[in-house]
Amino acid sequence: MPELPEVETTRRGISPHLLDQKIERLWVRESRLRWPVPEEAAVALAGQTVRSLSRRAKYLLMGTDRGHLLLHLGMSGSLCMVPAETRPAKHDHVDLVLANGTALRYTDPRRFGCLLWLTDDPMAHPLLSHLGPEPLEAGLTGAYLHHRAKGRKQAIKTFLMDHRIVAGVGNIYANEALFGAGILPTRPAGRISLARYEALVEQIRQVMNEALKAGGTTLRDFTGGDGKPGYFQQQLQVYGRGGQPCQQCDRPLQQRVIGQRATVFCKGCQS
Repeated sequence: MPELPEVETTRRGISPHLLDQKIERLWVRESRLRWPVPEEAAVALAGQTVRSLSRRAKYLLMGTDRGHLLLHLGMSGSLCMVPAETRPAKHDHVDLVLANGTALRYTDPRRFGCLLWLTDDPMAHPLLSHLGPEPLEAGLTGAYLHHRAKGRKQAIKTFLMDHRIVAGVGNIYANEALFGAGILPTRPAGRISLARYEALVEQIRQVMNEALKAGGTTLRDFTGGDGKPGYFQQQLQVYGRGGQPCQQCDRPLQQRVIGQRATVFCKGCQS
């Protein structure tokens, strides 16, 4: 699943090709995504100009004078710019055709993503209104996490991946941040000190920034390519490495399922 750094890399990759461009039409070849693509979106977008492209957690918001197109890439979605006449492949479900002869193409083999049309304040939409602070913004602090965790018995990894607590920390980066902070992912969230939460916030920011930096240097071509930025797998310390030696202490990394997600950790480096 594309995680926050991959979504932000996508936003940065397509923004220069979309901003201030006039929309000719929205061509929906397959509307059956996670939720049906609303028919009114095509009518509303025709003739509009793209004014903004922002991100909230793992959602992209494309703003026009009439409203916003809300996009989520789901489990397997991607976006790229192509010449408008490019023949669509099997899983190329939607094209946002621009007047300059190019198109933003949405591809999604598993169809778990979404494209929704919003005419009211997008931040008041149910998909966005409940989200916690962004990982890289000032609202996320050790004191904030420590306060929200009071009395909670759930595992810190589950707590960290709750988007009502922090917006957009997915499985890969939760594994990596907890390892960097030396916190066992099974430890109850309410039994972690303020100092350790401050260290955790620092690690969240570090791992996210490293992923964004790696995405920028390994960015695939968003104008005619597959639109999928590479995960920074070459820098992962624990995720996907269950059973392999820890890079810090050489003990075998442990793997178990927490909250239905694969979790890898080191019993020697995390407590």
